[in-house]
Amino acid sequence: MARKLTDNLSSLYVQAANSLRPKTARKKIVAYVESYDDVPFWSHILSKFSNDKYYFQVMLPSSSTLAKGKKVAMMNRLGNSLGENMISCVDADYDYLLQGATSTSRKLIRSPFVIHTYAYAIENYQCYPTTLHDICVQATLNDHEYIDFPAFFRLYSNIIHPLFIWNIWSYRTGRHGVFSIQDFSEATRLGSVSFNVPVTALEQVAGKVRRKLEWLHKRFSKNEAEIEALKAELLGLGVTPDNTFLFVQGHHLKDNVTLKILIPLCSRLRREREEEIKNLALHNQQFQNELSSYRHSGESVETILRKNIHPEVVPTYELVCRDIERLLDTCRKHDERKAAKEKMDDGQAILKDNDKLTMDNPQLTNENNIQS
Repeated sequence: MARKLTDNLSSLYVQAANSLRPKTARKKIVAYVESYDDVPFWSHILSKFSNDKYYFQVMLPSSSTLAKGKKVAMMNRLGNSLGENMISCVDADYDYLLQGATSTSRKLIRSPFVIHTYAYAIENYQCYPTTLHDICVQATLNDHEYIDFPAFFRLYSNIIHPLFIWNIWSYRTGRHGVFSIQDFSEATRLGSVSFNVPVTALEQVAGKVRRKLEWLHKRFSKNEAEIEALKAELLGLGVTPDNTFLFVQGHHLKDNVTLKILIPLCSRLRREREEEIKNLALHNQQFQNELSSYRHSGESVETILRKNIHPEVVPTYELVCRDIERLLDTCRKHDERKAAKEKMDDGQAILKDNDKLTMDNPQLTNENNIQS
């Protein structure tokens, strides 16, 4: 039994709260997200769709627990309570690519009130390669470009793409116990990166991927046709050899690929800048002052990466926007139907009041008849 009003929170509850506001006031749509880190990302996107009729308020799914995760956001306390006034914004994980193979996947791809990233997670947006050079500059105040991030990530994607197809297949067919997402991550993580010859790190990944593919081909030799069919299907969903990094596990991409490059690169860039300060200083006191100022002027690369919110440059962003526009269209049609019903109910109420007045005052009826 619910002990608090909020235990019965639903889209209808938010709708009732909206009805208490002036008719000209904007209507609030509550958007539940998975964790604190998701709040600025979704707030940034949803704010672009606020207008004179609707606005979004991004919230966590529970004020009484720190539990996180998509199933919490969509199922725990929310479930079928989602609607025009209350939505859920979540990471797609593999559920978008599973295309209904699990109950969570079916909910994610079928419900108009679940907005998802299409890319695996928010981290995949944060690690988009065209934004990484700017992160290095912010962290080090050094604009020296040692690595072509878009080219590096494109090569990395092409290397891991065949193995990624197998990993999606294993989850669609219930064989993830044989080839799990952890196995995929282990086979595709970067080792140390040499900025003089960055391709060496990619060659090491290619070797691990090749060995894993050989093992999978040998074990599942009868399923080659399924793999080719899945490859074509995933291409239709937006997964190409060049952009596979968008759909791999977000934490893996961030911790085992992106930061494997950024942390040592930023260390090198900082040493360069500090050496420059040393060479330009006229005396030791000036050197110490400038060095102290420099070291206190920036943030860690991890912190800047976490704040890297530029979803507009990521191809999957257009798909997210399309879903939000469809949601608002659904909300508008819902409100139009509601307003039409209220108008009809008001008209029927007036007719009932007139009928009651006539029954209570028969003399008034006779006078009306005489006049007519």
